[in-house]
Amino acid sequence: MRWIYLSPHLDDAVLSAGGLMYEQTRSGIRVEIWTLMSGVPSGGEASPFAQLLHQQWGFSSAEEAVGSRREEDRKAAQIVGATARHFDFLDCIYRRDENGKWLYDQISLPPQGLDRRLPRQMADAISSRLEPDDVLVCQLSVGSHVDHVLVRQAAELLGHPLLYDVDIPYLFYKPEELAPKSVGMEKTVYAVTESGLQSWQEAVLAYTSQLPALGDAMKTPELAAASLRSYWAEQGGIPLWRVS
Repeated sequence: MRWIYLSPHLDDAVLSAGGLMYEQTRSGIRVEIWTLMSGVPSGGEASPFAQLLHQQWGFSSAEEAVGSRREEDRKAAQIVGATARHFDFLDCIYRRDENGKWLYDQISLPPQGLDRRLPRQMADAISSRLEPDDVLVCQLSVGSHVDHVLVRQAAELLGHPLLYDVDIPYLFYKPEELAPKSVGMEKTVYAVTESGLQSWQEAVLAYTSQLPALGDAMKTPELAAASLRSYWAEQGGIPLWRVS
């Protein structure tokens, strides 16, 4: 049996549940992080939106950005004892329509054009690697980032029992989305020790390129660590949801 956390991007799963991963791996449970939108775009050209983000992250190209972010993700996964697996679907900032037009100039648009096919394509890729006794965790898509929405849609096509974690740090900025995103679900809080919290904080800080772009709650290592501690203390651990 494995616990598999579906992560839209190269940071989402650890941001949301890194402390729980630490507790699980410490107790002997196999934990894997499957990042769906971690492919390297071909051609070298980047949209204005992607170029802006690359500048914020400190990279000069998509290849450098994805390569460096994959390395950050491997380091973060190692800190919490998990195995990182990277799929080749593209981040929304790199996707085009059938005519070559960039699909997104912001992250909260609904799925556009050919992207409506992505959930089935991702579900097929996940299904081919999934075992019947795997425990699968998907993000609720709080914040409505298009990639989080698409990955949730993919997970819900699988016909496999699902648990849901909540999207950190989006929950900090759009808490009003939690209730509608978890309607009909039951919440369970999983205990995370002080050591688990510290491992979670350390793992999140491994995403050095991303912290400045994650909003006011996470923009420095000190703020990120404090935000995670506050959330952990408020919740009494890390919550997961399941359909009741």
